[in-house]
Amino acid sequence: MELRHIRYLLAVADHGNFTRAAAALHISQPTLSQQIKQLERSLGVVLLDRSGRTVRLTDVGEAYTRHARLALRDLDAAERAVHDVQDLSRGHLRIAMTPTFTTYLIGPLVHRFRAAHPGITLTVAEMTQNRIEAELMADRLDLGIAFAGEHATGIDHIALFTEELSLVVGSEHHLATAPQPLPVEELTGEPLGLLTGDFATRLHIDRYFAESGITPYVAVEANSISALLQFVRRGSTATVLPDAIARERPDLQPIALTPPLPTRTVELLRRAAAYHSAAARAFAAIARD
Repeated sequence: MELRHIRYLLAVADHGNFTRAAAALHISQPTLSQQIKQLERSLGVVLLDRSGRTVRLTDVGEAYTRHARLALRDLDAAERAVHDVQDLSRGHLRIAMTPTFTTYLIGPLVHRFRAAHPGITLTVAEMTQNRIEAELMADRLDLGIAFAGEHATGIDHIALFTEELSLVVGSEHHLATAPQPLPVEELTGEPLGLLTGDFATRLHIDRYFAESGITPYVAVEANSISALLQFVRRGSTATVLPDAIARERPDLQPIALTPPLPTRTVELLRRAAAYHSAAARAFAAIARD
């Protein structure tokens, strides 16, 4: 048995088809079929059910591939460890964060990291917190930035800072000059533009209004922070966003509410039982700073 046999088996399992798997592997279908049969002979078991239109793993094949995926993940990590350059003259870093952080946090972080380590390339992605943790566990990410809370088993988390939420309006909005803190009851019937329920921020906002006994008038929902800010700038709606977003924009006015909006602890996430490259350790240090 060789490493390529395992990769070939996983390709067939993922594609459910020899033709598509062979194309993805850039080998011929007969070669792929022959290699899989060699693996089955060496193990003395049948790994694939070829009787239907779709190729499926047998029960034995399911058990084998589950361990094979874990082994390949660790081998890939080992290869990165071998090629890791401790002086940070080169390397690559894979980072993901939940959406609001792309608006105010990741830009300064990446700028500072690149200024210190220009030889390191980065891949930066925006995704939900559940997916970040799944990608970390699958070793497809090095670091994640998300919120404190219940984390998947095997995820390490390091507190970075506390994020504050504010009511945010445009400079021409009638609430821009209201006395602060503004009682939350004053928002009854006030048109709001809020992020959709896909965002963790929206869940915090909904919980706040529910605990305050307020049913907000959600006039606009958006899954884009930049779009939401455009609506707010023009004065048609107010919104609730991290206070840091409003502070960076002179045409926006953050307004404190009473009772105060909830604060949230921002955390750096990484897989506990994993090799952490020199680049990942350096980025984590800058994030903590």
